[in-house]
Amino acid sequence: MIDTDRLTTWLDETGLVGDGSPPKITFVSGGTQNEIYEIERGDLHGALRIPPPEAPESRDDGILREWRIMEALEGTDVPHPPALAVCTDKSVLGRTFYVMGYVDGWSPINVDEWPEPFYSDLDARQGLAYQLVEGIALLSKVDWQAKGLQDLGRPEGFHERQVDRWTAFFDRVKAREVPGFDEAAAWLRAHKPIDYIPGLMHGDYQFANVMYEHGGPAKLAAIVDWEMGTVGDPKLDLGWVVQSWPEDTSGGAGTVAGYVDMTGMPSRTEVLERYSEVSGRQVDDMDYYTVLAKWKLAVVLEQGFQRAGDDIKLQSFGPVVLQSMQEAADFAESSDYRG
Repeated sequence: MIDTDRLTTWLDETGLVGDGSPPKITFVSGGTQNEIYEIERGDLHGALRIPPPEAPESRDDGILREWRIMEALEGTDVPHPPALAVCTDKSVLGRTFYVMGYVDGWSPINVDEWPEPFYSDLDARQGLAYQLVEGIALLSKVDWQAKGLQDLGRPEGFHERQVDRWTAFFDRVKAREVPGFDEAAAWLRAHKPIDYIPGLMHGDYQFANVMYEHGGPAKLAAIVDWEMGTVGDPKLDLGWVVQSWPEDTSGGAGTVAGYVDMTGMPSRTEVLERYSEVSGRQVDDMDYYTVLAKWKLAVVLEQGFQRAGDDIKLQSFGPVVLQSMQEAADFAESSDYRG
């Protein structure tokens, strides 16, 4: 629950006055990591993002991290929520929080089927895919050093740390055998990208973490949920997107991540070509990023499965982990990539 009086005082002191009336605060969504509230106050229309009281203290650092990235994106071509104000004084609401501009759009994670015109017009639907991949292509071009984000990540040794870090993580959480882990990890240690140009990356890029403007043609309104953002290899974002993207998207193409109907979408090859065209980066080494993305996804989801208890959603991660890890190993074995 947000303390309206304290928030009002802070809004006034920060200059987010609107018409000076008490703000209307509406809970939008939230869980164990963050909560989001809509704020309306005259011409001020924003969204407040804050960790819940029971979240670990590290989430305050995560909130500040998100804020720094969104603030750095001001003046770039990357669609993002406007950064309005941040508060690190925990005497205000008990946790670090920020206020961003409210994004008027829709998210694929919140709809049961593509809204019109994207439901009936497959040509229009293709634009959703191209806009998705163009978002991270534009993100990869941001001059992170000029934006003062030198301390956001450690780009040196990024790929070597990926394998070491997530192997150690997996060893801590696993309580069963997951076939394919060792094979995929060994392949990743034996290979590397053709080139590596450090850049700003989202870290969990997918349809669930973008918003589109209403109506057609497709236009990305904002990339959201920046808690995994860092300076590393932006092409891992691309690998995250295409690791399960089908080459053939004709009728019956099925879904990606269990929530997106891929029928009529551009092929995997076409998506990669669009990324390369917009970003200026080559994509001839995508086998490496595909293996890494599938392997890492399995490792991340295994933690959720191991702590599932009676949570049906987390229980469903179990077979997904086994499938993704085996796909990583099989893809590595069948790949002719020699990088």
